[in-house]
Order: sequence, then C-alpha cells, then structure tokens
Amino acid sequence: MADYIRDAPLGQLIRFVTRNKYLQYPEEKPDFKLPDAWITVMNNPDAIIDESPANDNAVLTGTALASSASSTVAADEDTKVKGEGEKNNGDEKRDNDDIERADPQPIRLHRSRSPQETQAYTADRLEADEQHDVEKVKSIPVVPKRTKDGSILVDWYYSDDNENPHNWTNNRRLGVSLIICLYTFVVYTSSAIYTSSTEGVMRAFGVSQLKATLGLSLYVLGYGIGPLIFSPLSEIPRIGRNPVYIVTMFLFVIISIPTALVNNYPGLMVLRFLQGFFGSPCLASGGASLGDIYSLMALPYAMMAWVSAAYCGPALGPLISGFAVPAKSWRWSLYESIWASAPIFILMFLLLPETSGANILLRRAERIRKLTGNPRFMSQSEIDQRHMKVSDIAVD
Repeated sequence: MADYIRDAPLGQLIRFVTRNKYLQYPEEKPDFKLPDAWITVMNNPDAIIDESPANDNAVLTGTALASSASSTVAADEDTKVKGEGEKNNGDEKRDNDDIERADPQPIRLHRSRSPQETQAYTADRLEADEQHDVEKVKSIPVVPKRTKDGSILVDWYYSDDNENPHNWTNNRRLGVSLIICLYTFVVYTSSAIYTSSTEGVMRAFGVSQLKATLGLSLYVLGYGIGPLIFSPLSEIPRIGRNPVYIVTMFLFVIISIPTALVNNYPGLMVLRFLQGFFGSPCLASGGASLGDIYSLMALPYAMMAWVSAAYCGPALGPLISGFAVPAKSWRWSLYESIWASAPIFILMFLLLPETSGANILLRRAERIRKLTGNPRFMSQSEIDQRHMKVSDIAVD
C-alpha cells in the first residue's frame, strides 16, 4: 500500500515536503544494490553485449568474463587442493598460471526487449508484449543496453519489475482504469448537464435561446482546444501524465465554483469555456494512460470501458440535472458538476499513480546516477532529448 501512495500525487507531495525521507524508492534505501548484470556493465566499459534476435539472449565477453571465469576456476582449484592435501609452492604457481590462461566461459545474460523500444500499435509491440507476458512470471534479470557513446540505458531491473506498469496487479490496473473512466465521465457529463439550465439562463440574464446555448458550445470548444496543449505536455517524459491531470482537474474544480455562482452572462460564458479547457486532458490522454498499463491484447477491453464512459456522459448529463433544475433553479446543474468533480479530484490525488513508463525510467535514471555517481546511466528519453532545443519541442 505504501508503494501505491508513494506513486500518487499525495505521495510525491509527502516526498517533496520531507525531502525524500519517507516513501522512499528502492534506490534510495541503504540496503539497495544494483543487479549483478548492471554492476558488470557499469564496471567494465570494454564489455560487449551481443544481442541475438533469435533467442533474445545476450553474451557478455571481454575483461569481465576473464575475471569472472578466473575467480570461478580459482575457487574450484582451491577446493580441489584442500581435498587432496598440501602441495609444494611450485605446483601452486603452475596451477595459478593455468588458471590465468584458462579460456573464459561466456556468461549468458538475458536481454529482454522492452516495449519502450518498439513503436506503439505495431507488430513489434505486439511481439514484445507477448514475450513480456511469458517472461514476467520468471523474474529474469534484464541486461541494460549500452549506446554507441558509452551511455548505459536504464531499463527495468527484472522482467517482473514492480515499477513497470505492465507488471502491476490486476486490481491496481483496474483501480487506475476506474479512476480514468470516472474522470472522463465527469468531464463529459459537465458539458451536456448544462442543457437543462438553458431556459433558466434566458430568464435570468434576458438573453435569447441562441446566446443561452453558448454555455454548451463554449464548453465543447474549450475541450476541443485544450488537448492541443495538454496532450503533448503529457507525452514529455520530464513531465509525465499525472502533473497534467492533477493541475488541470484542480483548476476544473475551482472554476466550477464561480461558474455556479456568477451573476452576469459574459462571466458565465467565459467560465464555461475555461471549464471545458481545463477538463480536456482526460479526453485525449485517458486512452494513452490505459495503453501505459495494458498490453495490446488486453487494451481493447480497457478502451471499451473508457469509450463507454465518454459516451455515457453526454447522454446522462441532461437526465442527471433534469430532475433538479425545474424544481430548484438553473444553477443546480452547475452545482452538480462541483459535487461530481470534487470527489474524483480527491480520488485522483490520493490514488492515481504515474503510468508513463518513460517518466518512471527517467526518474529511476536520476536516482541511479545519484546512488552510483556515474553519469553514464541515462533513460531513453534523456538520450533522445539531450540535443533538442526548446524551439524544436515547440514546433513539434
């Protein structure tokens, strides 16, 4: 449970306030040790990783193998010498010379292709997902790749690494999916929920029906424009998905309060536009969040639930407000938006983890560099973007 809270916005806030004293990641704990394969690659720059597509194994050769093989043979020789009794110094020296001349036996290390190394929604991604589904039950060590410039590519430690969203338990993934679907449902419902208040707006502000319906039109315009900004931001590994979700949903809830209380028509229209604008990230990135945690084989089922939530929102919005608006006032439809969105924001703040694998690996790379003092550990996103300029990102 501590890991769930740590990965949610609440946990990240606690870590920031306490300077990472509580809810620590494995790399921040005193007893943490990098996997042996990672230490070997780090300490032996001349070691060669030969990747074989046929069996996805890697053979590590070079100085690392020589030292490893020598120590192995030496240990066997020591056992043999103790069993046979004492020998003269000349024999021991000759034995040691034989050990040093022994040909190293290749150490076979598993090199599992990460889904992050493939293009989304391709045959390669499907193959990588199928391979991962088989391997994640075996806890196979993953050998990090080395780039041409000597950087060590930070990846998952094992095929069943708990930090990998694809390895989360079914209940955790179900919980994330439920939050995303509720988030989407509330934002879409808040668009059509206003339709029951159209006549009340006409009477309250003395406007025509055309002007009154702008409350719906501007909301839709807002959530049409918003993804043009927020969706690309969520794809930047340095930012991730959660900051965009949390900040915009917080603003959505705050803006919903004056929207329900405003006493002039222009203010109502502006606030309705801002509601749609800040509620828009889930409409474009909700499916991407589901793609972060599900393989291609299971993703269609999750997408079906998410799309259903999106379609049910506009359909049920007028029904939800239709019973209260005639009995109370036109503002009740906007009150209901507050009542629906505020609990969802709290749920997101407490329990919604970061799902972007690129963001998770980037933060892991930063922790490993701090732990080892070795600047060669880098995530794929850091390697891709280290030569990019702000202007390049803006143009893209």
